[in-house]
Order: sequence, then C-alpha cells, then structure tokens
Amino acid sequence: MHKTKDQLYEFIKDLKKKDEFDAEIRNVQEDFDFLIDEDTTALLIVDELGRNKHNTFKINEMEPGSECTIFGEITHISTERIFNRKNGSKGRVINLEIKDDTSKCNLALWDKDVDLVKKKKIKIGTKLKIVNGYVKDGFSGIEMNVGRWGAIEIEPDDIPEFKNKTDDDKITGKIKEIQPTRAFFKDSGEFGFVTNITIQTDTKIKKLTVWDEKVKEIQKFKPGDRIEIKNYTIKENNDHSEIYINSKTTMVRV
Repeated sequence: MHKTKDQLYEFIKDLKKKDEFDAEIRNVQEDFDFLIDEDTTALLIVDELGRNKHNTFKINEMEPGSECTIFGEITHISTERIFNRKNGSKGRVINLEIKDDTSKCNLALWDKDVDLVKKKKIKIGTKLKIVNGYVKDGFSGIEMNVGRWGAIEIEPDDIPEFKNKTDDDKITGKIKEIQPTRAFFKDSGEFGFVTNITIQTDTKIKKLTVWDEKVKEIQKFKPGDRIEIKNYTIKENNDHSEIYINSKTTMVRV
C-alpha cells in the first residue's frame, strides 16, 4: 500500500517541522508543473533524505504484488507502443530491461514517463532508482512498473556500485525438444505466441520459454542442433528459476 504524505512525514519529523515539509512539497510540485501529487512528492523528499530504506530490494528479491524501491542500469529499450484503453482514451507504454548485480527484470514506463526515453534522458547505460514501483508478473518475466505512487530518479547520488558478473547471459547446449507453438490474447487485445524448448548443456537439462517473434526464429532450428543463447531473462520464483527468450535474445548455431 502507498503511504500518504502525513505517514511519510513520520520518517523525517526529527529533521523538519511539518509546515516546512508542506512548503517543500508545494515547491517541488511547482518545479514539476504539478504533474505529481502530494503523496508522490513527499515520497521523493523523504527518499532524498535517506529515510526510505525500509523497502529497498535487489532485483532477485522482488515478488509479484509487492511495492519496492530498486536500483539498476538500463540494458535494453523496446519501441514505444500506443494502445486504446477501455474508456476510449489512448495510452503509451515503453518496455525496458534493467539489471543490478543479482539479476534483471523488465521495466514498464507509462504515458508521460515515456517522454524520458523519447527525450534521451533515459538510454542504454543509464542508472536509475525506481522509488516505490509495483511488481507484477509480465508476459516475459517479472516486471517493475512505475505507477501513480512511484517515481524515477535518474543517475541518483546514492546508487550502489554493481559487481561485475561473468558470462551470466549465455547458455550453450544441444536442443532436445521444441514444443508446438501456442497462441494467446494479450491485455492489449493483440495476439501473442509462446513455445517451450529443452536444452541439454554440459551439466544439466534446461527448459526455456520462447515468446512472440522469437517463436518464429526458433523454428529455424531442430532437435540435435547445438545452440548458443545470449541475453535471456530469468524470472525468479520461490523455489526455481524460469528462463525466457524474448526480443533482445540472440540464438546462433555453434
């Protein structure tokens, strides 16, 4: 649940008087042309003062249905998509990939936040802090959304240093099985496609889920082919990991 400005003030009442806090909220709102509400503005102020640490997570700790703050670096940006809402209005969304030193996930930016990408304020390599985003299961893995109660900080001063990981985006092995393609309807009303494949690596058998345009690409391969897969997405569940092949993934014979 999101916190109101009065609840957030409890985190910093030893630092600021209530009238000072309210005045600062109004000043920040003016700077943003009143595009953000009081509660979100209060969250930004509290976060800048270092008092919003209680819900900061690593990406591999996120759970669907939760609200949390994460740090990460943008590694992939998809194209903007315009869609029709049920009330007849048009919406905009752009999907990105963000990673830290534990894992990576999808990041969905909606409507006005799309302009951060269009205006090049967010690009590949940009480091972000997503404050109070909400987590859901997406079509290609776990997904962080910046909604009404969340905020984005670009190149924040308090971002941690990420440890380098070696060869963590590569699977090499022999295809054992390619299952038949399945079609489904997305929330947008568009068709989606999915299939599953099984890869025998040097150490274990891995099952992977293949999405949308990559479903057509995987048909170029056949069981017995040795394949190298890079830039896949891992979705962490309580007791196991699921591997997804989506638009940014590369697949080549080796």
